[in-house]
Amino acid sequence: MTTPSVSDFKNAVGRFVTGVVVVTAQTVDGPFGFTCQTFGSLSLEPPLVTFAAAVDGRSWARVRAHGVVGINVLAENQAEEARRFATTGADRFGLGEWLSGPAGSPLLAGAIAHVEGPIVSLSTHGDHEVAVVRVDFVASHEGQPLAFYRAGFGALA
Repeated sequence: MTTPSVSDFKNAVGRFVTGVVVVTAQTVDGPFGFTCQTFGSLSLEPPLVTFAAAVDGRSWARVRAHGVVGINVLAENQAEEARRFATTGADRFGLGEWLSGPAGSPLLAGAIAHVEGPIVSLSTHGDHEVAVVRVDFVASHEGQPLAFYRAGFGALA
């Protein structure tokens, strides 16, 4: 059996609908963050979440070094934020409102949920690192999630 091409693989997995989060940290160099679609709940006892980040991501390197992250579950009207935090060189924090979480992580205004806590485990798989975060803070807000499907953002019907 042959390995599928990157294009064929992306086409297949792109048919799975995901939510969209922005992972953030307040570092000694200021706030950093990036858009992430690989996020999920891992454990209830203790409360753990997981996300995956590109190994070579510049923002991920800064966030990882800080060790405490905020995770912002984006609302359906936050596609622009998702694009901005996915764009290299963009002014990611200068255009939107955010507040500091209890541990100092930037929490984006308008997100439908916030999670904050320390990274407790990292493992590398292919071109991504998988982070496990112990959840020390959560907040939920009204609204519908931003969805990602076949390389585009949208709302759930």
